[in-house]
Amino acid sequence: MTAESIEHRPHWPVPPKDGYTVDDLFTLPDLPPHTELIDGSLVFVTPQRIFHSDTIDMLIHGLRRTVPSELKVKREITVVLDRRNVPEPDLCVVRAESVIDRRQTRFEAADVLLAVEVVSPDSEARDRDTKPHKYAAAGIPHFWLVEMAGEDDHPVVQVYERGEATGTYALTGIHHAQVKLTAPYGIDIDLTEIDRL
Repeated sequence: MTAESIEHRPHWPVPPKDGYTVDDLFTLPDLPPHTELIDGSLVFVTPQRIFHSDTIDMLIHGLRRTVPSELKVKREITVVLDRRNVPEPDLCVVRAESVIDRRQTRFEAADVLLAVEVVSPDSEARDRDTKPHKYAAAGIPHFWLVEMAGEDDHPVVQVYERGEATGTYALTGIHHAQVKLTAPYGIDIDLTEIDRL
């Protein structure tokens, strides 16, 4: 190994003995964009597919079209679940009063009514298992898991609702062409709109 290769080696942050906390996530310098905190570990995001970007654009447009004034739809903003878990849902619906200003970088779990994750190849286990359990445990009432499916690579939206008695999510529907719901508010999204993006 040459002196030059040692000089250009990346400097990786060394985790504290008990893992990182929410305070670390917001104060560590030079973290890559969209870094998440899961169980005290930093999770870095890889470049996303066009499917991921187009699906988020389509869903955010559909959600905003009917959102009531007391709610807001936001994309890729971190949500503080507890001191060791700060994921960044692809989309979330939050209470309007929780949106303070344009410099804001996070929401508290109590502000979130719906968290949406669009599954990526590098985050399948986190999106399907880890994050839904943590969102439910933090009290977020609604969760959507969106996956690419079929020969035409279209989005399929799995809709979950949190049971108050169990504190866990139950699947309430799987939507292939249209998402039409009454909770957390009146939603009507044509999933085939992705073909026009």
